[in-house]
Amino acid sequence: MLRREFIAGLGSAAALPVVARAQQSGMRRIGVLIGTQENDRSGKPRLSAFTQALADLGWTDGRNMRIDLRWGGDDNNRIRALAQELVALQPDIILAGGTPATAAFQRETRTIPIVFVNVPDPIASRIVARLDRPSGNATGFAILETSLGGKWLELLLEIVPRLKQAAIMFNPDLGTAAPYVVSFETAARSLKVAPITAPVHSDVEIETAIIALREPGGGLFVMPDAFTFVHRVPIISAAARNNVPAVYWSSIFARGGGLLSYGANTVDTFQISREITDATAGVHRGAREYGGMAGGGAGAAAGGAGDRGRQRRVGRCLIGLCGRIPQGAW
Repeated sequence: MLRREFIAGLGSAAALPVVARAQQSGMRRIGVLIGTQENDRSGKPRLSAFTQALADLGWTDGRNMRIDLRWGGDDNNRIRALAQELVALQPDIILAGGTPATAAFQRETRTIPIVFVNVPDPIASRIVARLDRPSGNATGFAILETSLGGKWLELLLEIVPRLKQAAIMFNPDLGTAAPYVVSFETAARSLKVAPITAPVHSDVEIETAIIALREPGGGLFVMPDAFTFVHRVPIISAAARNNVPAVYWSSIFARGGGLLSYGANTVDTFQISREITDATAGVHRGAREYGGMAGGGAGAAAGGAGDRGRQRRVGRCLIGLCGRIPQGAW
């Protein structure tokens, strides 16, 4: 795979109009809500990356800071309730893992600083108005860029040279599909591939959409949204049963048996989030204002049944905090 990169949030940095609420002495309190199940193997590595990165900056849970951790269980109602619970604890800063958690916190507070991670498109999700000036009390990491709709189609063509039609699967109720669909359809026209939109609301609709692609020349891309993440097991299983080549937006799909994924390293974004958390809570440097968006590094992961897959980070950028962080690979 050729090394490629994208940077989300290009533009000049602007200060986030939030000043750390932590007292200059005493223990800092961080509220953390991760949207997945506690026993989901994708969640704990992310949390470990975050806590270890904070430890590297001198934060130790129980010594000079306290983490109030909650797991959303892939349940939006539970996520909303836990967000309300954490805000009531009046933490100095909040780390929100995923779009549903971030949206839930924004409904509960406009004053406590929110650092979000693993949000595919914060503009389409109405979390921020723009990338270079997020405004409000939220800033964080956009892990994907909407022009990737064309890149995902190119990857399908690499594995299916005779690709005739390709479907893009998403949940229309979440309202995040439109930007990706536009770039996907534009690329499809130029590559002479028939684009198909496949909105789904249930496992039955997932199965039906994938069965329709069984004929030779069919392919599938699964869009980044909370629904496809929660329903990744039936999606991967249906694609495998029906021999439909599919490209996914996260390496978690590839590690779960999916054919191919291309997207950000979501563990890495939790690790980098320590920079904003550290600055906003005022640890070491005192209360400071930071702003701008951060883009996750694009990479690819190939997998299959019994294959944990492989992933390569290509680059990452933290606009307004430390500029371009040198790229690495693994």
